[in-house]
Amino acid sequence: MSDRVSLFEVGPRDGLQNEKETVSTLRKVELIERLVSAGLQKVEATSFVNPKWIPQLADAVEVLEQVRREPGVLYSALVPNLKGLERARQTRMEEVAVFMSSSEAHNKSNINKTIEETFPVLREVVEAARAAGMRVRGYVSTAFGCPYEGEVPLASVTRVTQELFDMGVYEVSIGDTIGVGTPIVVRERFAALAAEFGAERLAGHFHDTRGTGLANVYAALEAGIRTFDSSIGGLGGCPYAPGASGNISTEDVVYMLHGMGIETGVSFEKLIEAGLFMEETLGRTLPSRVLQAMKHTVEGECGNGYTADKANA
Repeated sequence: MSDRVSLFEVGPRDGLQNEKETVSTLRKVELIERLVSAGLQKVEATSFVNPKWIPQLADAVEVLEQVRREPGVLYSALVPNLKGLERARQTRMEEVAVFMSSSEAHNKSNINKTIEETFPVLREVVEAARAAGMRVRGYVSTAFGCPYEGEVPLASVTRVTQELFDMGVYEVSIGDTIGVGTPIVVRERFAALAAEFGAERLAGHFHDTRGTGLANVYAALEAGIRTFDSSIGGLGGCPYAPGASGNISTEDVVYMLHGMGIETGVSFEKLIEAGLFMEETLGRTLPSRVLQAMKHTVEGECGNGYTADKANA
């Protein structure tokens, strides 16, 4: 395995979109700045979906106007259509992301369109964004299973991924939206997609719904994937996928990768601080196992002598 992995932090968007209690704009801005301070260089900051559907992210413009932009950091936002793209352009975005599902039922639930009807809508967005000088990332949801249809064929995932690349996206994040993937399936599916499109153009997006999130990251690593989406504290879930609990925790992923000698460029200690900040903000314990373990340490020292400094070595 190569000795470096790139993490795409999705907590401020995917992590918060399911939260019922409104998080203030000020707290969202501070979260993004804490994540960047921890060394994360790719952050999905918000979404320009209609606020009626995702009220938590109604302050997208305000967040991106207030957040301090650091050089060398990629700030991204989800856009569903041309109207969302116009709002994104108000905020000097350098990158946006488009999304769709590889299963018909979830796509209809999430976007209210069939897969075939979604392609021209996204093509317009991608072409307009690129014409405005933006890079575009793509998301493929339910790539390992659908809450309505069950198993999703690899051919369906390949077809949607191919369409997104043909539109002009630079990278496609392959998502296990409901956390049903297991390591053998993940390794085989990513190996097939990497052979088709190139591993460097793909990212893994896993949920830990059934406790296989980190194992699936490892399996994808074995298939050559070196970019992964993760969420601070393990926050997140899909509003249109019943049972889709949190994303894999950024803290847990970093702990595992650093323990394997794989670099991420992320400060483990500052990441823990960002996770604790979100626990305070939301007033509850977050799913991240590492975050909970580190809360009971003294100056970063774990019971087995493992330290945050060693994890960041």
